[in-house]
Amino acid sequence: MPPSFGAHDAAMSEASGTRETHADSIVGKMDGVVKKAGSAISGNKRPESPPPLPDDTDSPVAAKAKRPDKHSMDYMVRSGIAGGIAGCAAKTSVAPLDRVKILFQTSNPQFAKYTSSWVGLARALRDIYGRDGIMGLFRGHSATLLKIYPYAAIKFVAYEQYRAFIVGSKAQETWGRRFTAGALAGVTSVFFTYPLEVIRVRLAFETKHRSSSLVDICRKIYHEQPTPKATPAVPGVTSGAAQGIASAASATAAVITTRTGMINFYRGFSMTMVGMVPYAGISFLTHDTMGDLFRLTSIRDYTTLPQPATAPSDKPAPLRAWAELTSGGISGAVSQTVSYPLEVIRRRMQVGGAVGDGHRLRIGETVGLIFKERGLPGFFVGLSIGYVKIIPLSAVSFYTYERMKTVFGI
Repeated sequence: MPPSFGAHDAAMSEASGTRETHADSIVGKMDGVVKKAGSAISGNKRPESPPPLPDDTDSPVAAKAKRPDKHSMDYMVRSGIAGGIAGCAAKTSVAPLDRVKILFQTSNPQFAKYTSSWVGLARALRDIYGRDGIMGLFRGHSATLLKIYPYAAIKFVAYEQYRAFIVGSKAQETWGRRFTAGALAGVTSVFFTYPLEVIRVRLAFETKHRSSSLVDICRKIYHEQPTPKATPAVPGVTSGAAQGIASAASATAAVITTRTGMINFYRGFSMTMVGMVPYAGISFLTHDTMGDLFRLTSIRDYTTLPQPATAPSDKPAPLRAWAELTSGGISGAVSQTVSYPLEVIRRRMQVGGAVGDGHRLRIGETVGLIFKERGLPGFFVGLSIGYVKIIPLSAVSFYTYERMKTVFGI
């Protein structure tokens, strides 16, 4: 290929870069760092034959790359590290919004007045900052990072594994298979990390000036139990002896029935599993589908980057920053819309021990309580904040994961 082609391409890239915003330029620089890192991994070796065009993903040069064994320990470790980093980066970027959303969803008395408008979001953030400072906006974030790293790592590793098993080849790649792989990945990650999610929600729920520590919250959750209720009178029996027997039976049943311990860290778990299936399935499905659309032959010259020399032979060309961020953002918005009512129900179940009489609410009871308090709109309280949070979170998560995969050569 003539050397002038590379100079022409660089000039065109420079001219295009001058038209982008400051934020886009930062993301573009990150792409450059990623490409350099990919070259460093391969030892900065350039192929003797002419390099492929940016949209030529089926060229002989790209085909020389070794196809990785996705079931190998090396691949799982690399994808796990990439997923964990992606999850932490995404969560940190939206931590203040996440705190306010939890306060809205759980009907915290001090913040219920702010839930009716967008102005309420700004006022809630202002009140938290005025009372507790910048750290108040990140209360519970340490528990978030403690939970999100293994959660994101397991989710992305599981998705790669389920996808390899269920999809197999490009010819077998259907919407249903993509959805199934994503749903199973979400369920797997939640199963292993759910107790950390309950701790995070309880830390964020507290609004008193002197908040509880992580250890205190864990101790409270572990020892929480429903408030004992009065023993009902036995119909037709008036003797004290009979009533004493009934009381003793109730006490024995209370001892046998698990009311404290590790089960408290799984409040709302059944609802989480139900909600995770549509959320994770639609999230991965939408992201991968958007990726296919951006890689269509008619537009891929404008949406894809050159294929790195270290890229596996079966990996599609990486998307440009704006295209990858758009794919992730859309996937977050769609999945959030579908699963949000289930998330509200789950949050109310998780804080059941912190409000009211400590009664552990079932799914049906929680649904009835929310509907009684606010009606149908009660299942969408905080959804506008959810959009503000989930779109950048999902965009940053998928973008970081895909770029880290490039860095790690997977």
